[in-house]
Amino acid sequence: MLLEESVVMRAFTVFRELTRNGFVEGETFEEYSSESQIRRLVEAYAEEVDCKVVAAGDRLYLVPTTKLSPFHITNETMKKTYLKSNATNADIYTMYLATLVLFGEFYDSYATREATRDFIQIDDWVRAVTKRIDFLKEHDLEQLKELEHEYSYNWIQIVEKWDSLDDYKETAKRQSGQTQSRLSFIDSVQRFLKDQELVMEIGNGELRLTEKAKTIVQSYFMDYEYNRGILDFLYQHEYKEEEED
Repeated sequence: MLLEESVVMRAFTVFRELTRNGFVEGETFEEYSSESQIRRLVEAYAEEVDCKVVAAGDRLYLVPTTKLSPFHITNETMKKTYLKSNATNADIYTMYLATLVLFGEFYDSYATREATRDFIQIDDWVRAVTKRIDFLKEHDLEQLKELEHEYSYNWIQIVEKWDSLDDYKETAKRQSGQTQSRLSFIDSVQRFLKDQELVMEIGNGELRLTEKAKTIVQSYFMDYEYNRGILDFLYQHEYKEEEED
């Protein structure tokens, strides 16, 4: 059945606004929500640019699903915008891990479909990342190399990066070549997540997930094909402890 030209144009208007702003709300959101034909067209347009349309609360978001998407944020952009001038890909890999760990803290190590806490202290986030890094360090170098091949994840560089960061030495004088602290690195990750509207700061060093983040975690992060078993690997100790209990 041929679609009416007005339906196609209305759907294109919704998609155009999504590509301009990354989200739509208000009347444009209602346009998408109220008509199935418009909804299907917008979702088809999004797939053509390797994106998914995600409805969260009273907003609609355009979320890249692959690196091929023109809306994917490149590593170079991440380095220039959120990291130090001499940042490397190891910084990017560690940012990814820190993000996975943050979400895992809200979803009880990804064992629950619904968030089990309302907020997290940034210090607790740092400690949670350290716990995951310590788990990785339980494996010797050869094991990590094998795991890198299995999961297509740069575990060795992540361990080296985190170990190179000072542990809470925010007030220490920086000498030439001295690295930043773990806390300031996590602050860089937090700024990125806030800009992407995935977390919000609620004061006293506390963060809360947004509805957008909750929708993305439940829809994609917990999908085994999407996370390639990485979550099971990172949190296997917790899963075993739960089974024993």
